Amino acid sequence: MSDPQDVTRLLLAAHAGDEQAHAQLLPLVYDELRRRAGALMRRERAGHTLQPTALVHEAYLR
Repeated sequence: MSDPQDVTRLLLAAHAGDEQAHAQLLPLVYDELRRRAGALMRRERAGHTLQPTALVHEAYLR
């Protein structure tokens, strides 16, 4: 994952309406979010159908 200060700076800028910051943010955190989603999904019951990538995408849309 990138430097937390960079992520914080981009989050603040994106929240303030900076579209370029918003576009830069997701690629920086996507892999980490997917890794964490995978860890969470491994603890779910067998046979669940939601995949880590879908979970990250759903969270992004919300």
